[in-house]
Amino acid sequence: MTNPANPWLATRSRDGDSYDAPYERRAAAGEDVHGEANFVSHYGVRSVLDAGCGTGRVGRELARRGLDVAGVDLDPAMLATAIRKSPGIPWHNEDLETVDLGRTFEAVVMAGNVMIFLTPGSEGAVLANMASHLGPGGLLVAGFQLGPGKLSLARYDTLAAAAGLVLAERFATWDRDPWVEGGGYAVSVHRKAGGPT
Repeated sequence: MTNPANPWLATRSRDGDSYDAPYERRAAAGEDVHGEANFVSHYGVRSVLDAGCGTGRVGRELARRGLDVAGVDLDPAMLATAIRKSPGIPWHNEDLETVDLGRTFEAVVMAGNVMIFLTPGSEGAVLANMASHLGPGGLLVAGFQLGPGKLSLARYDTLAAAAGLVLAERFATWDRDPWVEGGGYAVSVHRKAGGPT
């Protein structure tokens, strides 16, 4: 499960516990660190695929809220933390481009800059595979940084459209701040054709 062309695997310098530690400190200080889970919960979905789940921070919180959650990640070190912290959630050490869970979800969430840490050239195939894990009308939610040399929103929307996904909403943050053209971060919500709009 190691792909040297994958920028995340090539540059990761922390294990899962170290990655989670800042969030745990902020939560202990009373800060709400669950912006992504709050965002997804807003849509009233009941099942979520946490795609590129890492340590499972988002998926664990959604499961705590009663949602049916599964997680997939390429990085076994990150996933080890997810498995240890929430052994009851099905976590899968697989590639988003090829994973087949044999089921669909009401939403797929890709938090934590997943789209810009994919193996270069795999973005369209990943979006198509994630769309195949959505039921009709299902939502694909992705937040990632923008800037020179990174995946552009225009390219992302083109790849999403090729996967049968239509842009429904876009925000500047997981707190639903309005999107302003030229921003450095975007949270995009695409809907799979065939369901309610």
